[in-house]
Amino acid sequence: MVGAEFTTDMLDLQLDSNSRFYEAPVQMKAANGVFILDDFGRQKMAPQEMLNRWIVPFERGTDFLTLHNGMKFEIPFDQVSIFCTNLRPMDLVDEAFLRRIRHKVMIPHATEAEFREILRRVCVTQGIDYKEDVTDYLLDKYYRKTARALAGSHPRDIIDQIIDLSRFLKQPALFTAATVDAAAANYFVEM
Repeated sequence: MVGAEFTTDMLDLQLDSNSRFYEAPVQMKAANGVFILDDFGRQKMAPQEMLNRWIVPFERGTDFLTLHNGMKFEIPFDQVSIFCTNLRPMDLVDEAFLRRIRHKVMIPHATEAEFREILRRVCVTQGIDYKEDVTDYLLDKYYRKTARALAGSHPRDIIDQIIDLSRFLKQPALFTAATVDAAAANYFVEM
C-alpha cells in the first residue's frame, strides 16, 4: 500500500550501494497479492505519468526491470491493483486508461444506519461507552443541519479527536455532546 508519497522511482529496482542488494519495486512486492494506491491523483507526479509506466504491464501481465548495468529482465505483473481516490476519474486520466483499469467500484457515503454502526464499533474498539442520544446529537447538529455527507471515516476521526483532547486534558475519553462539539470544532472546516 502506498499513498501520496508514491513516486515512479518506486516502480523500479533500487540498488543499495552499501549492501550491493536491490530493493524490489512495489509492484513486485505485491506479486500474487494486492497493490493499493491510496489518494490516487495526489502524488507528486501526474497520474498519467504513473499509468504510462504501467500500460504494458497491465495489458501483458509482465513488467520489465532494469539493473544498474542496463541489463533488462522480465518479471510477472500479477497483482490486483486498487486505485482509491475521491477525485473524479475523468479529471485524472483519459478514457484509454480507464479501459485498462477493468473494474471500477464507486463506494457511496454511508447511510445513517451504517454510520451509527461504524461509530458504535469505533467506540467499542477504543473502549468508549457508545451513546445513542449523543449519536443523535452528532447526526442532527453536524450532518442533517449542515447537509454534510456521512463519510465512513468520520466516526473514527471524530473519536480520535475526542481521545486526543482527553489525553491532552488528562481526562477519560467520553462520548458526550460536549466532547463531540470540541471534536467537531477541530475536525470540520467550513469552506
